[in-house]
Amino acid sequence: MVRIGGLASGMDIDTMVSDLMKAERMGVDKLKQKKQILEWQRDNYRDMNKLLKELDDMLSPITKNSLTLQSTFNKKAVSSSNDAAVSAKAISASANFSSSIEVTELASSASWKGALNPSLPAGAKEMVFKVTDPGSSTPRDVKISIAAGDTMEQVLSKINSSSLGVSAMQATLKGESQARIILTSSKTGASGAIVADNDDAKAFMTTLGFSFNADNQTLKKDQTGTDAIVKVNGYEMVQPSNTFTINGVEYNAKQKTNGIPVNISSSTDVDSIVESVVKFVDKYNEIIGKVNGEISEDRYRSYQPLTDAERESLSDKQIEQWEEKAKSGLLKNDSVLASGLNKMRTDFYSPVSGTGTIAGYTQLADIGIKTTSNYMEKGKLIIDEAKLREKIQANPAAVYELFNSKGTTPETTGLAGRLRDTIKDTITKVESKAGNSLMTTQKFSIGKSLDSLDTQIDRFEDRLVQIEDRYWRQFTAMEKAIQRANEQSAQLMNFNGGY
Repeated sequence: MVRIGGLASGMDIDTMVSDLMKAERMGVDKLKQKKQILEWQRDNYRDMNKLLKELDDMLSPITKNSLTLQSTFNKKAVSSSNDAAVSAKAISASANFSSSIEVTELASSASWKGALNPSLPAGAKEMVFKVTDPGSSTPRDVKISIAAGDTMEQVLSKINSSSLGVSAMQATLKGESQARIILTSSKTGASGAIVADNDDAKAFMTTLGFSFNADNQTLKKDQTGTDAIVKVNGYEMVQPSNTFTINGVEYNAKQKTNGIPVNISSSTDVDSIVESVVKFVDKYNEIIGKVNGEISEDRYRSYQPLTDAERESLSDKQIEQWEEKAKSGLLKNDSVLASGLNKMRTDFYSPVSGTGTIAGYTQLADIGIKTTSNYMEKGKLIIDEAKLREKIQANPAAVYELFNSKGTTPETTGLAGRLRDTIKDTITKVESKAGNSLMTTQKFSIGKSLDSLDTQIDRFEDRLVQIEDRYWRQFTAMEKAIQRANEQSAQLMNFNGGY
């Protein structure tokens, strides 16, 4: 359609149509504002779910120092009467322990020595070794590929990065004028062997000058490794490594003790357990504070999302300030989040009952954790650290049971289990409203509403095109009529001028 923009009438038709369309566009602008509000709500809901997921992750068994891990409450502070000779740490010991240890011999590593001024065999090699580690009776296969043209440095690097279990170096020893290759086992112990298991491996090691035992396959050690010989509580034992574990306690022998026992003892690591509990309570307080803030935030209904035209008339700072108001209170008094928070409070404050409960450890208040008396903080927890330490010191297993009792009802289930169930239920309900990044729009209610609004907006936009075309047809018809009138007037004037 040809548009005539006021040539005949002298009117600014473009501006007139634009002004008329502003009024017509008010309907589609309102739909776009509704869409924007829903998108902000969706994002706010998802942010709340991220916070709840953070809290749940702190209680996950795969999270280090989680309150659902027994090891968190089994932590021990271990002391040694001579840490320079023997140190120890609790790995899986559940009870406190004491022991004495003497070190008669330290374990050492075996080594293999090649010939002076070694050369590399020509061509590529695909070497296969069978390696039996010290303290093990089961050999393992190791393959090392050497390419034609590899330098000695490249070959040593391939050996070191392989699983052969040795450190390889080229060095000139005292009293020698040429270098040789030396392999040192990465593990200590008297046993262990390296076997050249194919022709390439045997040829390669022979070229480097390594010797073999009588079987013509096992590399001959230059220095045999030794086992550690220790006495634990008066009983002598042999260990392939200076670091060994007995009854959940890892010992590390560093020096011979010359017949003088080293005393090792443990106590409950109260500091570490308190730190885990405090971190969780801090995260709980942080998250319920943020969720409470969201559902109690003021709503400013007079501040609607800005239209494109409104944005053009405002500065960036003004837009930011306006949208801060427009986004406020979009989840105010949300029933799902409010109900979830109330249930979480109930989960925490209700005693744990059942046959597995331990007197004096049935609710948070028993271990020094209570709700703040400031009602403005809406259920945040405060810790009496002195009481918490006392309870952990007295019975860390009972604190663990308070959080992790395995019950068949909410009343008999530990606090962590209750809380995780409530978090999961709340997240699921929020997702039914706002979905998540992996869900299609038809899987949650806001998504369906957004799809519906998109359809309405598309239809409205099509209608606006039709309305604008109608206005232009009307003004174009007017312009043509004026043009014809002008032409007739001109003709009459010319005719009259002829007399």
